Amino acid sequence: MVDQQFIAQFLGFVSYALGIYAFYQKDDKKLKVIMFVFSLNHAIHFLLLGTVVSALSAVLSAIRTGTAIYVSSTRVAILFIIIGLVSGIYLSDSLWELWAILGMSFGTYSVFVLKGIAMRIGFLLGATCWLINNISVGSIGGSLLEATLITVNIITIIRLLRDQRKANETDLAEVK
Repeated sequence: MVDQQFIAQFLGFVSYALGIYAFYQKDDKKLKVIMFVFSLNHAIHFLLLGTVVSALSAVLSAIRTGTAIYVSSTRVAILFIIIGLVSGIYLSDSLWELWAILGMSFGTYSVFVLKGIAMRIGFLLGATCWLINNISVGSIGGSLLEATLITVNIITIIRLLRDQRKANETDLAEVK
């Protein structure tokens, strides 16, 4: 018989692969569809690890991502964040469990409201919260995923800032 912990960690590595594959997508809709599947897989992973608040955050992330395919709204983002905070606080046994809720909240606000570098910074903050959560609950695949996403996000932010600086320098050169 296969151990529940083994299945949980296996699903964590499936989440790692799905997360990398999702962020590899250039098409926003395809990214969101894969993120939806990723979040559902991650919810099962967290349930098997015995962390209900992390699983709830993953389910809310799945619903949020599915909604974001069709809707872009600050009000919808705030609704998801409030639902996450209220239910997370109600279900949590310790403050450590709220890292998943914070990660989901940053991701929600970023997906629905922010763009460009600001969106990447929001994702960076969310990934940092999820990394802390994943380390604290023992999610190996989840920890690897968030560490990878933090690295990719930092590189992307640097690239965007360089592009922005070059564009500003070009604009200044044309004015002279």
